Amino acid sequence: MIFDGFVPAEGSPLYRQIIRHIQRGLVAGTIRFGDELPSRRTLSALLGVNPNTVQKAYRILEEEGIITSHTGAKSLVAADEETVERVRRALLAEEAGGLVRAMRQMGVSREEALAEIRRLWDGPLETEGEEKP
Repeated sequence: MIFDGFVPAEGSPLYRQIIRHIQRGLVAGTIRFGDELPSRRTLSALLGVNPNTVQKAYRILEEEGIITSHTGAKSLVAADEETVERVRRALLAEEAGGLVRAMRQMGVSREEALAEIRRLWDGPLETEGEEKP
C-alpha cells in the first residue's frame, strides 16, 4: 500500500506530509502511474485525522497533475514522466535550499559544505533517531 511506512511528524501540517509522501514516492519510483490511492475516508481513518485533511491533500495533488479523482471512483496516480521530473526538481530545490540556508546561518563555507556533502554521499546515511557509533 502507498502509505505503508508513513509516519506523521511534528512541525508540518499533515496534509503537506501526505503530499510530500506521494511526491517522494513518485520521484523514487515506489509510486507509479496508475497506482490506486486509498479513499479519503480510508486514509483519514488509517492516519486518525479529519477527512478534510486528506481531502485538502488530494485536491492539491489533483491541481498539480499528480493524481486524478472522480466522484464515486478511485483516486489514481496520473503523473506522467514530465510531471515526475517537475516534482523531482521542485523537491530537490526545496530540500537543498533548506540545507544551504541552514549552513549559511551556521557560518559554514561553501568548501566546508561541499566537503560534508561528499563525505555523507559516500558513506552510510543515518536515519533519524539512530545514534552515531
